[in-house]
Amino acid sequence: MAYEDPKTLVSTDWLASHLQDPDLRLLDASWYLPNMNRNAREEYDAEHIPGARFFDIDEISDHGSDLPHMVPPVEKFMSRLRAMGVGDGHQVVVYDGEGLFSAARVWWLFKLMGQNDVAVLDGGLPKWKAEGRATDDLPPIVRDRHMMVRRQNNLVKDVTQVSAASKLRDHEIIDARAPDRFRGEAPEPREGLRSGHIPGSKNVFFKTLLNADNTMKSLHEIKEIFEAAGVDLNKKAITTCGSGVTAAVLSLGLTLIGHKDHSLYDGSWSEWGQFPTLPIETGEAS
Repeated sequence: MAYEDPKTLVSTDWLASHLQDPDLRLLDASWYLPNMNRNAREEYDAEHIPGARFFDIDEISDHGSDLPHMVPPVEKFMSRLRAMGVGDGHQVVVYDGEGLFSAARVWWLFKLMGQNDVAVLDGGLPKWKAEGRATDDLPPIVRDRHMMVRRQNNLVKDVTQVSAASKLRDHEIIDARAPDRFRGEAPEPREGLRSGHIPGSKNVFFKTLLNADNTMKSLHEIKEIFEAAGVDLNKKAITTCGSGVTAAVLSLGLTLIGHKDHSLYDGSWSEWGQFPTLPIETGEAS
């Protein structure tokens, strides 16, 4: 199905028809794990959808934290976006070079900052190119634009809140990592982390929400995937993953199926897995 919701997910057809809109702002939010051997900035400089700006997930983050790409201070987010010419009154569309991988993280970050007119491009740059649509290597023309930020603290959780939710079992904690990492059978890509998962969490590998071309599956299929993993969609939810990137794909999926009360654990396993005092489970979800 072709998504046409400028607050969540839009199709390549939708973007093509709106590409010349004066208030459209397109962001390339490509980001890759080290073992993917890809350089997001170099790829953007070589080829991007016309008019796209590059959103650097690692740079637009909290450099005061030793955890990877944590949510940036409000002031930093505002100043970086203003310098990119993105602000109030703009319709933002975010895409990435994998299809649908890191773009959802930036979509969620905008939502956290109180910006609602933001959508992910379904299928991203690979789908755009597969359809023979134009790309270029030109830097965008940027004009400063003011942005008001109203941080929505209910959309993010810290380790203390997740620990309490794990003990009380009053939230569904949903882990987007691959099943072998969730079960503790595969080593973590970041050194020094234990293997396993947060006690009581359920596993919905983010790729299971995607079709072969990295577009999102239908709403019916997404709902069935969460339910098959044992997720009670009537409960509040917390999404988590390795470092808070693919958890946002689950957040996007929950939003698409109408789940209203979910948040993202920003530290994710990069934080939980490094502290020996925090409990872990291995094997299948309990």
